Parts: sequence; structure tokens; C-alpha cells
Amino acid sequence: MGNRYESAEVTNILNTFKDTMASRAFVHEFFVVLVASFAIVQMAIAGDPDITSDFLVPANVSLPQLDGDFFTFTGMRVLVGSDPPPTFSVLKASLVEFPALNGQSVSYAVLQYPAGTVNPPHTHPRAAELLFLIEGTLQVGIIDTTNKLFNQTLQTGDLFVFPKGLVHFQYNADGQKPALAISAFGSANAGTVSVPNNVFNSSIEDNILAKSFKTDINTIEHIKSGLAPKP
Repeated sequence: MGNRYESAEVTNILNTFKDTMASRAFVHEFFVVLVASFAIVQMAIAGDPDITSDFLVPANVSLPQLDGDFFTFTGMRVLVGSDPPPTFSVLKASLVEFPALNGQSVSYAVLQYPAGTVNPPHTHPRAAELLFLIEGTLQVGIIDTTNKLFNQTLQTGDLFVFPKGLVHFQYNADGQKPALAISAFGSANAGTVSVPNNVFNSSIEDNILAKSFKTDINTIEHIKSGLAPKP
């Protein structure tokens, strides 16, 4: 009798243990699925929000008023047959200039680099940038979050991707020839944060900047004067 009683008790204990482990396994699997689902949702909302219509109509326009002009941007025509600008220049086709891009998660920019000019270090907080060099040569670089520099010298016909949010730059080192590039962005409004302007043309006090860059206030003021808009 004792052996039968002990066997029943052992069986009950084993069954309880199995049920507990099964319950824990279910909880673990549920937690994994929940975390994975959350990650997918975060990825889905990381870019421009999806729209639930073919396109977005501006508030001051009615749908019957729209025609092909709404979907056409003519701002790049000024580039045709024009001479290179005297300084680095960007011509954008983003949400601000081209309202039809609203909700479409895409925009463009044409970048002109006269000989020896630079597009200073900057970031695009809302999109990656895919640059296509169509004329000249260009030195480009990315600085990642570990401060590692990835640089390259592009030749005509090359493409280079700048990951979203990372500091990057472009430099036309050729002292004789201009360079021309087209950049595509995965957002209608990628945004641009110029590192020099964002730091030195802000309201941060000079003494804080001097301490941060381990220099003196006169040097900070000299840098600021060089970045001030020309009259």
C-alpha cells in the first residue's frame, strides 16, 4: 500500500511540475511574441506615417480642382543650361517646395559643388540619403556613433548611402572642376541639422562652447563671425 501511495504522490507531483513548466513556456512564448510585435510596430512607425488614401490634398484645395500640375515640380528647370554657382548650393524638392510629396515618403535634392567647396558636416534626422554623383568627383564621409569615420572618393556614376541620423559630409577636392549630385531621401521632409550652424549659431553661451571645445571665448566668437550670414 505504501508503495502505491508514494507512486500516486510522485505522479501528482510530476504532473503539477509539467503543468507549471508548460505554463511558464506559454508565458515565455507570449512574451517573445509581444516583444517581437512591439519591435515590428516601432519599425513601421519609424518613417513617414502611412496614408489611407491615394494622396493627400492640401487643406485649401478641393479634389475637383486638382490636375496634373499638382503632381509636377518645375523648380529644377533653373538648372538646365545654367553655370555652376559660386558656392555650394542645394536645390530641394521636399514637402515644403512640392506639397504633392505629403504622405509619399520621398524627396529629392540637387547638390552643386563648385571646385574646392564642401557641404559641411550635417545630419538628416528623419531619413537616409542615397546620393548619385552625375558629374565630377566627390569625397564623402560618415561618422557613426562610435566616432568611426567611413570615407570614400566617388567617381561619376557612383552611389553612396548616408544612414539616417548619422553625421556626414561631402567635399569636392578638385580645385578646377565642379561636381553635381542628386540625393534621394526616404521622407518627404528629411530635415537637415548643420553641425556648425546648429552649434555656433545657436543660443548656447560662449563660455559653455569654449569649455566644451577646450578653447577660449575669443576663438568661439571668431568662429561665430565666420558662420554669420553675409549681408
